[in-house]
Amino acid sequence: MSRRLWQRPLILAVASVALATGTACAAQASPSATAATTRVVLADQSSHCGKGGEGGEGGEGGRGGEPGRPGEPGKPGTSCLRFGALPDKPASKLTVIDKVRIVMAVESGQAKKAEVAKKYKVSEKEIDTWVKQFRDGDWAALMGVNFLFGS
Repeated sequence: MSRRLWQRPLILAVASVALATGTACAAQASPSATAATTRVVLADQSSHCGKGGEGGEGGEGGRGGEPGRPGEPGKPGTSCLRFGALPDKPASKLTVIDKVRIVMAVESGQAKKAEVAKKYKVSEKEIDTWVKQFRDGDWAALMGVNFLFGS
């Protein structure tokens, strides 16, 4: 009888530790809001964006113990973050995805803040606001929504 008294608490303790460990691992493995937003941004891009160039043809095989000639290198792909790839819309028609692409282009150095401000006829301070909202994850503000729930 005394053997059963100590087995039950031990089994309950092991089960509790296993449950806590499983819950902690599941919480760490869940995708974040930023990852979901990144997938949305990537899904909205054109099919040619981010696609690398075609690789070159390989060199000829070696003859008589000589090494073969190297192949021709591939052409570089087009970047979706360069200034010319940004959307051609007035600032009032920009979607949150457009603003994220603009922020990423400015932050990566592919576009200058002054050029972007001139193209969309907004101040550089407005671009700084978009960057801050993006970094803070303030998607409602980036969408231009003042109140998410109600009026």
